[in-house]
Amino acid sequence: MLDSGAYCLVIRLEVDSVVEVGRLGRFRFAKGYYVYCGSAMNGLATRIARHQRRAKKLHWHIDHLLALPAARLLASVPYPSTRRQECVLNQALQRRRGAMVPVAGFGSSDCANGCPAHLTHFAARPALRAPQSGIRNLESGIPSPALPEGMSHEPAD
Repeated sequence: MLDSGAYCLVIRLEVDSVVEVGRLGRFRFAKGYYVYCGSAMNGLATRIARHQRRAKKLHWHIDHLLALPAARLLASVPYPSTRRQECVLNQALQRRRGAMVPVAGFGSSDCANGCPAHLTHFAARPALRAPQSGIRNLESGIPSPALPEGMSHEPAD
């Protein structure tokens, strides 16, 4: 299996929270659902596994959000590829109805494609689809079967 590419993390924030996001600053995050788009061009599975751990050094912007007691990582969606696709995924998410950029520059400090951030907020849980590897639902721990390429606008629970 290809171990490079992009990924999306689906996170539920159970209550409004304030967090210091490294050098980016201190921000208020509204309760709801967040999708973070990132890439790992060498070690996609390892990067996703790192995000799933609670105990870790806070390195990336997303680490600060995931460290909140009210934050729950609901799903990790890998998009294996030899090309960087995080901006394509991120821009598609940010065009969805109800999408909102909560903090300018969050996760996108090295973005060369004009993304305002690589974190998107939704009031309702967005549905995502993984092209080849399936979605690993962290609530049940059971990988879903592979789904068609692209992302879905299907309603989620």
